[in-house]
Amino acid sequence: MAAEPNSNSALNLGIVVQRNPSESQLSELGIKFWPKWGCSPGKYQLRFDAQETCYLLKGKVKVYAKGSPAPEPAVEFGAGDLVTIPKGLSCTWDVSIAVDKHYKFDSSSSIDSN
Repeated sequence: MAAEPNSNSALNLGIVVQRNPSESQLSELGIKFWPKWGCSPGKYQLRFDAQETCYLLKGKVKVYAKGSPAPEPAVEFGAGDLVTIPKGLSCTWDVSIAVDKHYKFDSSSSIDSN
């Protein structure tokens, strides 16, 4: 499972994108049993209160850190990518192709006392 950030901007945002993971890896993770979420093209302000791992079935997304002037820094991912988004990230999702994804939140990172 050698997942690597797809660019220097991925390192800045903490997002890890694994392109085209193997069927055996997807099966091992149990992705088919994860909940699904989707959205239409548009811009969405999001905050991740827990680490999320998602697998995009469809779509194309550019992610910008909250408050950063587009287009830099941006992380891009799309259909067939396995993506890990860190807890605490506030960002804008610029969705150019409607998204359909399976997702899972890391339960250990969502149990925090503030």
